[in-house]
Amino acid sequence: MSSITWADRMLTLPDGQQIHALHGIHPQGAGKPTLVFLHEALGHIRMWKQFPAQLAETLGCSVLIYERLGYGLSSPITLPRADDYLVPEGEQRLGEVLNAAGVDKVVLIGHSDGGTIALIGAAALGDRVVAMITEAAHLYADHLTLKGIREAVELYRTTDLPARLARYHEARTDHLFRAWSETWLRESCHQNMDFSPWLSDIRCPSLIMQGKQDQYGVAEQVTDICTGIGDHAEACFVDNCGHVPHLEAGEEVMQLMAAFIRQHT
Repeated sequence: MSSITWADRMLTLPDGQQIHALHGIHPQGAGKPTLVFLHEALGHIRMWKQFPAQLAETLGCSVLIYERLGYGLSSPITLPRADDYLVPEGEQRLGEVLNAAGVDKVVLIGHSDGGTIALIGAAALGDRVVAMITEAAHLYADHLTLKGIREAVELYRTTDLPARLARYHEARTDHLFRAWSETWLRESCHQNMDFSPWLSDIRCPSLIMQGKQDQYGVAEQVTDICTGIGDHAEACFVDNCGHVPHLEAGEEVMQLMAAFIRQHT
């Protein structure tokens, strides 16, 4: 039985916008960093399934999972999205969310877009980030990224993908799919996307993960991130795994993350 006490929270940012979050307090979490989960481009709190709670239980840590602006119950966004929409999420809003939640030291765990936000956030927040783990983070838009998004657009048009996403996003489904696909496929966005300038400011131990069969990113995404961060970054490729390691190889990824966090906190 879980020992974590969960609170469903609406966090108010300095500009008045609201962020929906689940905040889990572990009885052994005092003095330990909080695990902060940053979701993917089409993500939602519930799409993490039980992984955050299981990792928090394994480590005896508290945990914060939130939906960015435009997602879930958080305040809406308008289109078109800016080309650099991920930058303010890492440089500004991540810190604002942590402040609103009353969270200090953290371990950032980001998937896909959330992984890129974790990179920017780790650079911006300095010593507040004790460690960082990314899954399928993007430093730039590579040919697999763009191919995968174009294929997803076709699937959205011809299959039941809208209905499956609507289980989470309901009336926001079309809006969020457009916010993702139209932004990334916009020439100005994918031609100019480069998050490497933030890497040299990352000082925390960093585990950079990717599935070996990730359909949205080349292996060089991982190696280039590690090169940019330096000696305190570790590359990890997960066998028989695509774009979502924490669900496709859950037990292995759980063990890898837990061992890394124990080693560095």
